[in-house]
Amino acid sequence: MRVVLQRVSRASVTWAGGHSQIGSGFVILIGIGPEDTEATAVKMAEKVCRLRVFADSDGRMNRSLDEVGGAALVVSQFTLYADLSRGRRPGFVGGAPPALADRLYRRFAEALGALGIGVETGSFGSEMEVEIINDGPVTLVISSDELTTRSPGLS
Repeated sequence: MRVVLQRVSRASVTWAGGHSQIGSGFVILIGIGPEDTEATAVKMAEKVCRLRVFADSDGRMNRSLDEVGGAALVVSQFTLYADLSRGRRPGFVGGAPPALADRLYRRFAEALGALGIGVETGSFGSEMEVEIINDGPVTLVISSDELTTRSPGLS
């Protein structure tokens, strides 16, 4: 699983027949890999929820999404698994099959909601327009590979 997470002051996504928006929180662009599982989706939701990237009273990035009462706008992004190793056209065979990707995308959003986060989503498999007002700017890239490794001294 690959996530591009942006701290935002507001964001929205629009597709044919639908629209979602949030105020302060995270836009989460999420790509699902073929080896990902429901457990991966839940672990990633917990990681995202608890990342300390919001300002505390001293202005330091020391508070998490759940601590500040932020929301999440979750948008499926299969292009995060693009293969750029050959030529000029990306290949897209590295992502999960659509049925698995849709299920785990929804499971991630559900797990985030179960942690007390207000969650809005895009429309899986649809062409969408995403409007992001990045706050900071703060943008992080997280891979599920990082969920099992831990650097000494980090908390």
